[in-house]
Formats: sequence, C-alpha cells, structure tokens
Amino acid sequence: MSLSRKVAAVVLFLTMTLGGATLAMARDRNDKCENKIHKAEQKLQRDEQKHGRNSSRKIEKDRQELEQARARCDMNGHHEHDRDHDRH
Repeated sequence: MSLSRKVAAVVLFLTMTLGGATLAMARDRNDKCENKIHKAEQKLQRDEQKHGRNSSRKIEKDRQELEQARARCDMNGHHEHDRDHDRH
C-alpha cells in the first residue's frame, strides 16, 4: 500500500471515529436537555394540580423554570420543542 493510501485510510478512520464521537456527545447533551425540560414540565403539572392553575407563586416560579430550561436548550441548539403542545 502506498503512503498516500495509508494517509487517506488514517484520515478516513479518524474522521469516522471523531465524527461518531461528536454525534454521540451531541445526542447526550440533547437527551440531558430534554430530560431537564421534561422534569420541569412534570413539576409544573403536579403543582398546577395541587395548587390550581393560576393560584400560586409556586406555579409562576415553575413556569419560569420551564421557560428557562427551554431557553437554555434552544440557545445551545439542543432542543426543538413545540410550545403549543403544552398550552391547555
């Protein structure tokens, strides 16, 4: 095998290896973001059931935390969320 073919093979191998690792890391970050948003949504729903939909500072705080979680994920490109889905 010629030197240029060896170099091409190494470059191809490194590209595939590093590309796969990068995709795995991106998926992991996205999963973490989705998990944080899901937990915030559950907390809001639980507190809405307990305290009423508009009756508490706790509800407002939960809504702010949910929006902050979404904003952080959106800002970092880790989240695509249909916000209309959560509107009742």
